Amino acid sequence: MKIVLHYRASDGFRAQLEAALLPGMTLSIVDESDDAAFAAAMREASALLHVLRPVKAADIEGAPNLKLIQKIGVGVNTIDLEAAKRHGIAVCNMPGTNTQAVAEMTLMLMLSAIRRTIYFDPLMRKGEGWRPDTSEFDRTGEIAGRTIGFVGYGAVPQRLTPVLKALGATLLYNARSGKQATDAKFVPLDELLSRSDIVSLHCPATPETIGMISREAIGRMKRGAILVNTARGELVDEAALVEALKSGALTAAGLDVLRNEPVTGHPLFSLSNVVVTPHIAWLTPETLARSIDVAIENCRRVGAGETLLHRVV
Repeated sequence: MKIVLHYRASDGFRAQLEAALLPGMTLSIVDESDDAAFAAAMREASALLHVLRPVKAADIEGAPNLKLIQKIGVGVNTIDLEAAKRHGIAVCNMPGTNTQAVAEMTLMLMLSAIRRTIYFDPLMRKGEGWRPDTSEFDRTGEIAGRTIGFVGYGAVPQRLTPVLKALGATLLYNARSGKQATDAKFVPLDELLSRSDIVSLHCPATPETIGMISREAIGRMKRGAILVNTARGELVDEAALVEALKSGALTAAGLDVLRNEPVTGHPLFSLSNVVVTPHIAWLTPETLARSIDVAIENCRRVGAGETLLHRVV
């Protein structure tokens, strides 16, 4: 079985994956920026390990031996599911493998935003850390005593709830249905937006959620609130977010995802009240180890004709 990993893999990721291969499996690793090499590799591929670069219908049509598209992660919105279905290709994800990593990154973005790390860090590097604009101190704060609202209440916010409660926060959440949560209160979305000092997004990108943090929704947020997004960039109207951050309607934002990825020269990048990371909330060696276990097991199962783990299509 020929397995293709479509990702700019680190040496550590490559070594972890190669060490996990079973007899009869071969691995080809293709950088996401090299379309020609990817097309060539897909002509012989039996399984594709997909990370970020969208899997389009043309990619699927150019892979006559493909039996499995294995998402390294949870969201499958970057895969043409209809094309996979037409060609009889199984699509699987791996819920839970990145929960700890994403929860920790979400907490980091909350803390970085509320403590204005993005402002003070470069100032220190320029030798000016002890002579900041003193108004910046008025824009900082603590988690304790603040209200944090989760939009979506899956594994990541559930992992964070006891941590944030221990730090002294009040927790709200909105989801398609109420959960059996004792430390977070279910409220309508409008109430969550108006009451929360920090709004943290944890929704998939679906027709119902794309653009949900619109100009109007941002206008309903508490003045001076912070927006954190480790879910999907498509959830947010980025032009409206830039305006709110410039005007002071929002104090800060912590973002691991953007609407278009990769991107350079984004207006958000010039703002000193925005901390950004390149969609790496999930990416730790520990997450990769858990992910590789699932991916290799599903490759084995598809070759053996067995039931697959976490099949989506």
